Amino acid sequence: MTVTLIFLAVIMITVIVWLLRQTLNVQPWVSDPAADAVSGTSLPAHTKTIGLTAFLAVATSLFALFVSAYTLRMQMVDWRPLPEPDLLWINTGFLVLASVAYQWTRGQAIKGHDPAVKAGLLTSGILSMLFLGGQFVAWQQLNGAGYYLSSNPANAFFYLLTAVHGIHLLGGLFVWARSTLKVWGGGEADTVRLSIELCTVYWHFLLLVWVVLFGLLLST
Repeated sequence: MTVTLIFLAVIMITVIVWLLRQTLNVQPWVSDPAADAVSGTSLPAHTKTIGLTAFLAVATSLFALFVSAYTLRMQMVDWRPLPEPDLLWINTGFLVLASVAYQWTRGQAIKGHDPAVKAGLLTSGILSMLFLGGQFVAWQQLNGAGYYLSSNPANAFFYLLTAVHGIHLLGGLFVWARSTLKVWGGGEADTVRLSIELCTVYWHFLLLVWVVLFGLLLST
């Protein structure tokens, strides 16, 4: 349990440092007339960055509490681990590729390559949706095999952890959808550059959290 919590803390610190570096690179004191023309006067870049930083800190604490509760609960006699579906490995691959796609899209946005940004956003979104769809199919497989939510504490924790992670990804997809609609609606890459940069960090964060959760589920 201690090792897992330390690992999650390292994830949070890494993300915060990355976000701070992004803040310095963005130069929020410089006006962004292109973005304001499309969406009205936008929040200062540093405000959005600080907001995401605070959210990631809260999310990390939440997942750390879930991991701690999971580790404590599994020590009780009524705990019966369930077999993780092999599909989870494929789903993990989708999330890895989505994170890589967002990183590539960020680079294209910085260069101002509008067609590449369109393709990158579309690719990262589709891969993320495939991950969520795969998670739902994994649920269906377990349910069909008799591993119901109320059957055992291990089952309940599996559904809880994967659901909470999925909800966080759904929230990210809402922001992704707004950026994608702007770009595909004729907006230039600069108008969504900050959103892409912050979403890239968020996708990396969710990938790292999933790796920790998946490793925990496999080890127990």
